[in-house]
Amino acid sequence: MTKLFLGGMVALGIAALASCNPQSGDSAQSMAGTIVHEDTRFRQELSIKYYLETPGVGLLRAYEDRNGTVQVLSDQGLLRPHDGQFLFPGRLITDRTYLPMKDKRLKDLVLYRDQFVYLDDRSVLSNAWAGSLFVRHAISDASLFQAGKDFSFLVAGAGSLAYYVDSAEVWKGSMGSAQVLGLDYDSRQDRFLVLTPTQVATFTPGQKELKEVFSGSGFTSFSLANGGKHLIIGTNDGFLRVSTASWQQEGERQNRLPWPELTAVREIHGNLWFGSTRGAFMLKPDGKFNYYYGERWLPGDQVMHLAPGSGQNVWVLTDQGLAKLEFFEQTLHEKAEYFDKQMRERHIRYGFNATLVGMEKGNINSGRLGDSDNDGLWTSMYLGGEAFRYAVTGEAEALQNIRESLDAMERLYTINPIEGFPSRSFARRGYIPQLSDPERWQPASHPEWDWKATTSSDEAIGHAFVFGVIAELVDDKEVKDQAVRLIDALMQHIVDNDWYLIDYDGKPTLWGKWHPDYVNNFPRMVGDRKLNSSNIISMLQTAYHFTQKEIYKTKAFELMNDHGYLDNMMVPMEQIGKAEEGTDEWAEMLSESWNHSDDEMYFLGYWGLYRYAFNDTLKAKYRESIIDHWEAERPEKDGLWNIFTALVAPDNFDLEEAIWYLQEYPMDLINWSVQNSHRKDVTPIAENFRRQTLTEVLPPDELPIRRHNANRFGLDAGGMGRSENSPGDIWLLPYWMGRYLGVISGPQTD
Repeated sequence: MTKLFLGGMVALGIAALASCNPQSGDSAQSMAGTIVHEDTRFRQELSIKYYLETPGVGLLRAYEDRNGTVQVLSDQGLLRPHDGQFLFPGRLITDRTYLPMKDKRLKDLVLYRDQFVYLDDRSVLSNAWAGSLFVRHAISDASLFQAGKDFSFLVAGAGSLAYYVDSAEVWKGSMGSAQVLGLDYDSRQDRFLVLTPTQVATFTPGQKELKEVFSGSGFTSFSLANGGKHLIIGTNDGFLRVSTASWQQEGERQNRLPWPELTAVREIHGNLWFGSTRGAFMLKPDGKFNYYYGERWLPGDQVMHLAPGSGQNVWVLTDQGLAKLEFFEQTLHEKAEYFDKQMRERHIRYGFNATLVGMEKGNINSGRLGDSDNDGLWTSMYLGGEAFRYAVTGEAEALQNIRESLDAMERLYTINPIEGFPSRSFARRGYIPQLSDPERWQPASHPEWDWKATTSSDEAIGHAFVFGVIAELVDDKEVKDQAVRLIDALMQHIVDNDWYLIDYDGKPTLWGKWHPDYVNNFPRMVGDRKLNSSNIISMLQTAYHFTQKEIYKTKAFELMNDHGYLDNMMVPMEQIGKAEEGTDEWAEMLSESWNHSDDEMYFLGYWGLYRYAFNDTLKAKYRESIIDHWEAERPEKDGLWNIFTALVAPDNFDLEEAIWYLQEYPMDLINWSVQNSHRKDVTPIAENFRRQTLTEVLPPDELPIRRHNANRFGLDAGGMGRSENSPGDIWLLPYWMGRYLGVISGPQTD
């Protein structure tokens, strides 16, 4: 789907990029040879779910007719979906369209010539064709039927079969004691296919002949595919591909599937779809699968039936309800517009970028805006995205968003009594978590407010990153001056307090420490030594670049030359690992495994480290270090890390993986419970320091919703739909940074 071309960015508002710092030479319009993604439409999917509210009802079939009407056959009659839309689930209710149908003991439902046709205990019937279709059958235990040529029908019971033409029974046969599990019709050969747990048989109306053509074991479902040239047989351990010309199996049984216990098989819109006891999946041309499992996609785990919908949509009936998997095309820019609307509607708390928490099973209207230890960090990342957006588009709305969130950032500094100290967050007094966490929550001078203390280093680097981005890119003097004032206040506090963040109690916070005694106490292989060195130099360079205060430059060179911080920064990532035995407990704890939150801190710091480098010699070293880190991160295919790397290597970074990340990230950012550790289509690897669990990372829409500080190789999560993440830091930041750096074009909708 990704298209690459050489050249500068062809996008809206290109002239707005002139505000980029001329010293850096890295603005979009000057990066000759940059590889660029042309933002054309790609396929996106979402799910609209309809839950079964009455317990004990068995769901059997679901179809959509030519009029767009959807019916669900249950063991208690016909149902229909009601009142569902994306993020607002509907429910299955009794279908009262034709009241006489309520008296029918319906056994099966098929779609014939795009109309609903029913099987009850006495007949085949339909309300289409003026209700004229009515075929009496004589199968006492009828459970399945299939339509053939010219309104002919094959009806099956426990083991018996009967064929009807012009409402008359013209043939009757038996499968012996075998249970008939499925029927299909091959229009090319004018023959019916019959499935039992151990065999496939054909019934040819012309010869009135029932003939076994293929045998095996554990059969559960089947479907004609490839224009009728193949029969795909689902089993309790994968599927078989059988030639309908020779009735020979082609290849081995395929059970390297997301889950091999199959319940349904169907070729839909040219793709093979499978239902299982653990979700649904679609076979892709590359042999991999799109996996739809968990409540992000389906209301229940066990798939009962699969059916095509209008357009490219797919209906998936589960034991707990019905899902419409809706497929549509959009550009990344259109996706950004959707996420921006979502962001503003329900993720702004006092100007902060906030998570919606306390939700009831995915109900976004039941949630509340939650505070976070990292309100300043998440808001910095959202603010950065908005600054890039403004630099690209010049939109007044983006500038207003910047003003509002920057005011929230500034209040982190002014709501507490400590000069230059950023609070973690603030909230109105009386908010319940404040009462349960008195160490973090401190009273402000205003009786209405409290502020959160114990600020960490990841907050500080997030602040420095975005204050630099705003000061450089936003051509509004008031906003620019505000950002410079804040970076100056933060760094003056750190310098004045001997490389520490000093809290309300006069002591350093747990994580706000950049002093050489702390940093160099870690062995070289412990990541915090490299990380803290990298971050503090980035912060000092940013402060110097915009304030021109010599103290920041002088102190930075002291740390690099006298205390080895430059050497610390240049330690290759492959040397970062566990501390040796006998090291102090703190170092051992910090190096138990790779800390993915550190990756976020590194990359946010790389903006100021590389872009505002004191000289070209340092800049070259920084570039070497950044690329080394990116090489270590490549397996995760994180969109933000790849876009950040375009800052230093615009002609050689994983653009396709960055676009894959942005395109594959789900539209539904609710934290549903997600499981992947049971999958049979992935290759696990041995436990390792980086906590990489598979040979290849799964797509974002098959994983738990994760910020950039989490391990993208984590397979499971138990979110249960209790919160919704903001797209501000997860998606909008990498997208708009990519637009600003010129590696993602504007929308190409022609």
